[in-house]
Amino acid sequence: MGLIMEIQGVKIKKLVKHCDDRGFFAEILRDDDKLLKRFGQTSYTETHPGVIKAFHYHKKQDDLWFVASGMAQVVLHDLRAKSKTYGMTQVIYAGSDNPCLITIPKGVAHGYKVLGHKPVCLFYHTTMSYKAKDPDEYRIPYNSKEINFDWSIKHR
Repeated sequence: MGLIMEIQGVKIKKLVKHCDDRGFFAEILRDDDKLLKRFGQTSYTETHPGVIKAFHYHKKQDDLWFVASGMAQVVLHDLRAKSKTYGMTQVIYAGSDNPCLITIPKGVAHGYKVLGHKPVCLFYHTTMSYKAKDPDEYRIPYNSKEINFDWSIKHR
């Protein structure tokens, strides 16, 4: 097993499914998890198979992602010059096969690629509400030389 690189401030909560003959139940986010400093907004998006949505980052808000359905290759890149993990890239496979919450601190660029043949259904919670006239969102192209991430599927 290879070394797992973790960016400073990124938190991952593994989720537990309680299954029976009716389906399953899972607690997603609790106030005592301490994953968000404060609550601002919850949003939901669906993304088609093969699509890459990347990269963007925030200067003021933290994000908390939950891939409710499908599978995503989540890619994080630390842009914070004063961070111990500055310049590091972290990859997390999240979704139906690996249910988890991912806390993404401000200053960490993030994006994802939909894997497989099902859409990704992503809930994201933020510490601030979106302001259309002054959005806290800064874009970096998915194929940025600065991040230099290879989005191709590795045949292993």
